[in-house]
Amino acid sequence: MIVCIKEILGLPDRERVRDLLSRGAFVSGKETAGWASQPVKHNLQLSAQDPVHPELARLIVERLCGHSVFQSAVLPKSFRPPVFSRYEPGMHYGAHVDDAIMGTPVARSDVSYTLFLSPPDDYVGGQLVLEDTYGEHSFKLDAGDLVLYPSKFLHRVEPVEAGIRLAAVSWVQSLCRDPSHREILFDLQQLREKEFSRHSKSVEFDLLSKTYSNLLRMFADP
Repeated sequence: MIVCIKEILGLPDRERVRDLLSRGAFVSGKETAGWASQPVKHNLQLSAQDPVHPELARLIVERLCGHSVFQSAVLPKSFRPPVFSRYEPGMHYGAHVDDAIMGTPVARSDVSYTLFLSPPDDYVGGQLVLEDTYGEHSFKLDAGDLVLYPSKFLHRVEPVEAGIRLAAVSWVQSLCRDPSHREILFDLQQLREKEFSRHSKSVEFDLLSKTYSNLLRMFADP
């Protein structure tokens, strides 16, 4: 399941993020790439030791935790700190799959996301391309918009031909490791919300809620 979410970051947040990034120190993206991804990773990223990094990471995670669509689509259990990427002309990130286990303490990567921080008119190229069984899907979203997708997908960032591409990327361990289970629960949650908005608490809403809760109980891996 691929989900695009608009305006995870509003205008004040976007301006704050861009200001902090303009003062940050960037290093080679290869420093955090796994051995198999290093040959195809050609970008820069904000140093994790830079003083602005904790504030930026905290802001992003707070906005994700407060967004209902993100929460219902991902069912997050734990977050990895965001990585803030910068692509200058000629930079790209070739096809790769995200590591299955990350960090200390270790966490499973179930859902990956890219939060676009640069307006699409600021750069040429730089599309995020996801590969699944239906083919390739290309994304170049507005600043503040996010795309999330199963971490099992092969994906790449096309070469930036001009301008600067800024983005935050990270990974989440979900309460439901199976993407098909997350999709079923996400669809049911959308139905619950629509039923409640139309008829408030109804017999149909209660039945949907019962089904949602029982499936979550069955699928969850807390």
